[in-house]
Amino acid sequence: MKLIKLGFFSVFISLLLSACGGGDSNFSGVNTTNNNTPPQTGNWFRPAPLSTWQWQLQGPVNTSYNVDIYDIDLFDSSPELIQNLQADGKKVICYFSAGSFENFRDDADQFDVAYIGQPLDGFADERWLDIRATQVRDIMIARLDLAEQKGCDGVEPDNVDGYINNNGLNLSYDDQIDFNLFLSREAHARGLSIGLKNDLYQIHDLVNHFDFAVNEQCFEFFDCGYLLPFVNQGKAVFHVEYDPIFIADDVTANLFCQDADNLNFSTLVLPFDLDDSFRFSCF
Repeated sequence: MKLIKLGFFSVFISLLLSACGGGDSNFSGVNTTNNNTPPQTGNWFRPAPLSTWQWQLQGPVNTSYNVDIYDIDLFDSSPELIQNLQADGKKVICYFSAGSFENFRDDADQFDVAYIGQPLDGFADERWLDIRATQVRDIMIARLDLAEQKGCDGVEPDNVDGYINNNGLNLSYDDQIDFNLFLSREAHARGLSIGLKNDLYQIHDLVNHFDFAVNEQCFEFFDCGYLLPFVNQGKAVFHVEYDPIFIADDVTANLFCQDADNLNFSTLVLPFDLDDSFRFSCF
């Protein structure tokens, strides 16, 4: 569902902020050749850098925030909720996991056990999926159909970086690229905007095919620089941190937000459960 939180930082905030401002855009040991295929054209939603947003995946959605975009769960959100947010002038991005099996989803019984791999670290109720399987892809098409039927403006497919995790399925870099491009094509065919979730080491191959990025914890893990190709193409980076060290006091929070603003990121500090139990915004 989300990257694993590895514990609170023990380094000085100033070191962290300076490192995030200029991360390397290449990753040793993997293919980072830029895919020069021209971006697909269509009339789907394309959020711009510094668009404001709210991200809530659990609990009754708090619709009171004055933001441009809401990112909410595809399965748990009713068409009426989506329509009400849109009537209030907001765009709606719908979250679903594209690369993992979740045993609590309505369509969980449709997955063949042969295509279910190892558990995600820290998420006992999620397991990696064999993204090469036609059955898995057909289920993801059905989820994109559901997003279209519910009236979502865009989608946020999660867990699209299984190839760098202990997935138990021998997924390769090329397998992941092929699957992520498949998701992009199918979303755009339905008039849906699509975001690239994390998957930092494939951005150069995928940035032309995705309309925005969603990132967790790039400040904490010193890898914000990977995301700059999205900003350079005029595409939003929706960024969240979970560690309260970033907002420990007013001075720290101001420095954190200044650095995020300089990167043209739309930055929030949120609870790890994404349940709206607290929210700090840099916009």
